[in-house]
Parts: sequence; C-alpha cells; structure tokens
Amino acid sequence: MKPDEFFDFAKKHDAEMVDLKFVDLLGTWQHCSFPIDTWTASTFEDGLGFDGSSIRGWMGIHESDMLAIPDLSTTRLDPFFQRPTVSVIADIVDPVTRADFTRDPRHIARKAEAYLRESGVGDVCYIGPEPEFFIFDEVRYEQNQHRGYYQIDSIEGAWNTARIEEPNLGYKPSFKGGYFPVSPSDTYHDLRGAMVYEMRKVGIVVEAHHHEVATGGQSEIDMQYAPLLQMADQFMWYKYICKNVGRRHGKTVTFMPKPIFEDNGSGMHTHISLWKGNKPLFAGDKYAALSDLALHAAGGLLKHAPSILAFAAPTTNSYRRLVPGFEAPVNLALSARNRSAAIRIPMYSKNPKA
Repeated sequence: MKPDEFFDFAKKHDAEMVDLKFVDLLGTWQHCSFPIDTWTASTFEDGLGFDGSSIRGWMGIHESDMLAIPDLSTTRLDPFFQRPTVSVIADIVDPVTRADFTRDPRHIARKAEAYLRESGVGDVCYIGPEPEFFIFDEVRYEQNQHRGYYQIDSIEGAWNTARIEEPNLGYKPSFKGGYFPVSPSDTYHDLRGAMVYEMRKVGIVVEAHHHEVATGGQSEIDMQYAPLLQMADQFMWYKYICKNVGRRHGKTVTFMPKPIFEDNGSGMHTHISLWKGNKPLFAGDKYAALSDLALHAAGGLLKHAPSILAFAAPTTNSYRRLVPGFEAPVNLALSARNRSAAIRIPMYSKNPKA
C-alpha cells in the first residue's frame, strides 16, 4: 500500500482518526491516536515522535526521544472505537541515526527472517500458534500495607453450582472436564464466534474455535499458520480482539498461564516449519516422519531450553502451570503424540506439508 492508497482507504471508511500501534519489549501493544487530517504522505517517512523512556525496558530519560514509522502494509480498520478509525502498526527507529531500534520486537522478528534467508537453509519459517485463554465475569485484587488477595469468578465455574442465579441451570463444566462439550455446557460459543468475526475482518484466517479443558470459560481459537512477522502482528490483533470483545460483553479475557488452582492452565502450542521453495524441510523418514534437519532443530531447542524459558515461561505463574497431571509440557524431550513433552509432533496427518 502507498500513502495515497492509505488515504483512499480511510476515505472509503469515513475514518476520522488514525491509531498508531507498536509493541513493547514485554509484548504489550501501545498506541497513540491522531486526527487523520494531521497526516500527510511525508508522515510515513518522517515518523511520529514519542517518549521512549516511558516504555518499559526501552530508553533512559537522557535519550528518550524515539520515532514510530507507520508500516502501510499493516493498515486495517480498528473494530473497537466509536468513530471509524484506521489502525497502523509502527516500526521503531532512533531519531538521530534512523537505525532500527534493537529492542523493537518487530525488528527482532525481521532480523530472524533475514538470518534464515541469508543462511541458505530455508526461505521462510511458518508459525502456527494455538493460544488458550480464560473468560471471567469478575476479577478483584488488592495489595497494600495490611491486606493482599485476588479473587476471580466465572458463571461457568465448577465452583458455582450453588450460585444464586434465579434460576441456576447447573451447566457448569467440571474441573478438567471442559473439553469440547456442546451448548448449553459450552456457554461461550457465541462469544468466541464474535471474536472470530472480528478476527476475520482484520484478515486473520481462523481454522477453528472450541471450549478448552478447564472450567471457568477456558477457550481456544486457532489461526492458520503464517510467516513469522505476519503471525506476530496477527497475534497482537488476536489478543486485542479477544480482550475487547470480552469487555464489550462484560467479560474479562486473560492469557494468564494458571489462574485457577488444580485445573488445567493456558498455554500456546506453537507449530513451526521451515520451507525452501515449495519443499517442507522438516518432513522426512526419521522418527515421527521428521527429517534430519528437523531432529537437529529439535535438539537445538532442547539444548537451549533454559534460555528459551526466559521468553516461553517468563513469570512465576508460568511455573504453576508446568506441573504433572494437567497436560502441560513438563518433560524436556521430543515425542510423537505425548503432550507432556516439551516438543510434541502431532500425528494427525501423513501429508509431508501438514
């Protein structure tokens, strides 16, 4: 997309504002909105300034100025503002050197893609995440000098069989009993459907959605795989849409790993494949129909697992999920079918492109 096409898109949708989004070091979307008539074609080259010292983990106060450069290829219509608003994701650069900012996650993803191509091993890395999340009706917490607590609640929670609902119809999935039930036990089918509808509007290809194993509204919406950077952008939209559709319906959506004690937690199984031309490089005739390259890739992941955990399991709550008995990957191993292994090879299909 070129600048004139951007403005044509905005005009077509009667957009009055532009919402500029970027992702911080910890994976949270940040944003700033502008009246669309303040933008010109030069905005896409000049960028927009902001205070980098106020973004976690980025800049010190003595060198706080940063630039956000809109990426026209990410232009979408934001589904959640009252007035029509065009959304654009930005890349971050240093205003003095114009160099890409090394702590911008989009820049890191681009570097990884470029490294793969330059290595000659493959052309593209496809990523297919399966994020899980909970849908709660109420979240309360407090931490001060004399008291600390948290309390979450879900109408669907197994603990609410005696809840005063006038009447309480009793459809509460049990602990570890929420996988795949039809309505009325699955009370959030339509809410997930509303999320899927918004995802499709911003270009996300959704393959399926369903209730997950835990009680309390645990859910999953599966996206079709995509190249690394494209999927990273899509996943930011995914979380944004789930949380805002939930709020629109009076719910709180959380991707927290283990919000409910003694029930399954939420993970994000991530399918990874390398391709060169039209050839899937991980398909072969070794263990679990893998190639030598795939086995070496798995070995590298296992060898460097302690470092990877800084990103894959970054919080104390992450390790409350990683315990035996709850379908969590607690074994540092490669396995076909075994869901307790850190690296599992799904055996649903014999197609080498699966």
